[in-house]
Amino acid sequence: MLSEAEAAIRNHLQPHADSADAHFLLGFILFRQVQAKWLEAGEKDSEALRYNSGDLSGSLVAYRDAKVKESLAEFTAGARYHVPNAFDLKIVGLDYILLKDYIDADHWLTRSLQWDPRDAQAWYYLGRTKYSESQFPEAIEAFTQCLKLEVRNIQAENNVGLSYEALGQKDQAIQAFKNAIAWEDQSPAKDPEPFIELAHLYLNQNQPEKAVPYLSQSIAIFPRVSKAHETLGKAYSLLHRLPEAQAELEKAVALEPETASLHCMLGQIYRQERMVSEAKSEFDRCAALQETQAAIPSGTE
Repeated sequence: MLSEAEAAIRNHLQPHADSADAHFLLGFILFRQVQAKWLEAGEKDSEALRYNSGDLSGSLVAYRDAKVKESLAEFTAGARYHVPNAFDLKIVGLDYILLKDYIDADHWLTRSLQWDPRDAQAWYYLGRTKYSESQFPEAIEAFTQCLKLEVRNIQAENNVGLSYEALGQKDQAIQAFKNAIAWEDQSPAKDPEPFIELAHLYLNQNQPEKAVPYLSQSIAIFPRVSKAHETLGKAYSLLHRLPEAQAELEKAVALEPETASLHCMLGQIYRQERMVSEAKSEFDRCAALQETQAAIPSGTE
């Protein structure tokens, strides 16, 4: 009931403008409203957020940025009357992550953890921030601290794998992805990402035959994740299994019809299958979407 919470705290602030706790609470409520908005968003926006592609609708980006800046303003207002606690500083850090301001996110998450080093979530997001800053050894250390507090945290171990992959340490990355996948057997929470990331790594090593079973498992868990169908289509293409590649890319296009690159990939498969008219249609659609995207002013996404 976030709207009601916001209204109540704003009413409280009218006669108590010097209440640090009220400002901090309002800042947190505004942050939570952004989180709730993702749950209401369409599947395309939700997946774009999940994979950090930045391919979010302009209206959603505008809503996010406005709410986050308002949230930060409330934390600033409250800090005039009282020092924020570790939780407040963590939310400030998470606000900056949403704005992709990783330098400030790093600063405030680090400050938060100095006061509360047993906050597993703060360690996780510090790891994500370090990863975004290309500080991969520091990211691994942060994710390791998270895993000490939350043993078998699947997302943290998956990100350990991503960090090792970025460092070119493929064997360690593969082991981390496999750890995360194995942990899912004992976890009620299922996540397709470790399967997809391990498959990506195998594709980058030109081992598509090893990628296929992991992508199939990912799709069994979440059949409506376009990225898994796209990657499986690529794997089948490399294996010269064109009908199967076509089927997977068609599913990816159906899930994300406004993504130009998917139409281009599907067009290439059609061309290899000598489906001339279908290939032309997909290439035309790809070109039209690319032209539309190029016409969008910078800063709207």
